[in-house]
Amino acid sequence: MSSRFATLGNDLYTGEKSVPVVAQRRRFYIASAVVMLIAVLGLVFQGLNLGLEFRGGSEFRVATTSLPSTYEDIARQAIGASEGQRDVNVTVVGNNTVRVQTERLNDTDSQAVRQDLAEAFEVATSEVSGTFIGPSWGASVSQQALRALVIFLALVAVVMSIYFRNWKMAAAALVAVVHDMIITVGIYALVGFEVSPATMIGFLTVLGYSLYDTVVVFDKVRENTTEAFANGRMSFAEAANLAVNQTMVRSINTTIIGVLPVAAVLAVGAIWLGPGVLLDLSLVLFVGIIVGAYSSIFIATPLLVSLRRNEPAVIELAKRASRYQARQARDVAAAEAAQASGEDDGDAGDSRVAVSAGSGARATASGDASTLSGRAVHKYAQSGPRNQPRRPPKSKR
Repeated sequence: MSSRFATLGNDLYTGEKSVPVVAQRRRFYIASAVVMLIAVLGLVFQGLNLGLEFRGGSEFRVATTSLPSTYEDIARQAIGASEGQRDVNVTVVGNNTVRVQTERLNDTDSQAVRQDLAEAFEVATSEVSGTFIGPSWGASVSQQALRALVIFLALVAVVMSIYFRNWKMAAAALVAVVHDMIITVGIYALVGFEVSPATMIGFLTVLGYSLYDTVVVFDKVRENTTEAFANGRMSFAEAANLAVNQTMVRSINTTIIGVLPVAAVLAVGAIWLGPGVLLDLSLVLFVGIIVGAYSSIFIATPLLVSLRRNEPAVIELAKRASRYQARQARDVAAAEAAQASGEDDGDAGDSRVAVSAGSGARATASGDASTLSGRAVHKYAQSGPRNQPRRPPKSKR
């Protein structure tokens, strides 16, 4: 399996095999547009499941000696909440602690809820803690995150424009980043994952990873396209597609290596630790890394080709590459035809060859030239300078 993957990677790098990413870019655009539309609809109609830190509310924690499997139903019945009520969230923290989050309650209601939860889980009232969390902390974190996002995108645009000396590369990379952000947020909205401050930090981390992977691919695109402009053997789209193929295996390997530890952390958080910072952070990283790898391969580079397809230099390069490739195709066809003709002549000439054993010279019955080994000489070589009749010296004329 690994040898096949290595062979595939080598073939993609050398151009022996090619995945037509750029040629099929419209399909990837449509696929991404559909997914983004679903994500936006989910965001509009479903909305984000904001954590208690963003909307504010009351939180109760029940420490039990043995956690019943129906803890969620017990907690909801205790506080009179119906199943699926989004402002009531029941989760497990650690091994034996039930966390119940509700809307903001006054002191009297909080005391009543503590009493009801203690009776439902058959523990002392002192084992049930109740706290109030205001929305100001989450709002502050959100504002700082949005400010960091704007600064991040502006710096990315400037740095990439300077590094690649082409603003369209920066534009394509930023579109890919926005693509990743919309899909990741949309998945959170559709599935109902809780958005916590740790999730916001994870979003920013994902943007950094997505940009890093795109820059690596663009670096190879710049190298290939610069060479194509110099020798005129490939069009801009062909050189860009070759760059995507050459970096595809690297992107896949990097993604797998990055996702595996995140998946392990996600499994540990979901199975043993329960909801918390670790689970929120690993969840957004898991989704974002996969989406970021997809966009760097199937969105960023094809979009760059689309943005530059009408540039005069790119159009002229396509014409030069077309002429070069047509000339190469003609030469190959002529060489194959000549080889086939030479083999036929050689087969016929073998029956007529009569090699003079005494002199070791080349001679045939029909007068065709041959090598010392008796092999027929290619007809082009027969007319070459080495086989032209030699002019006798002046003294013998």
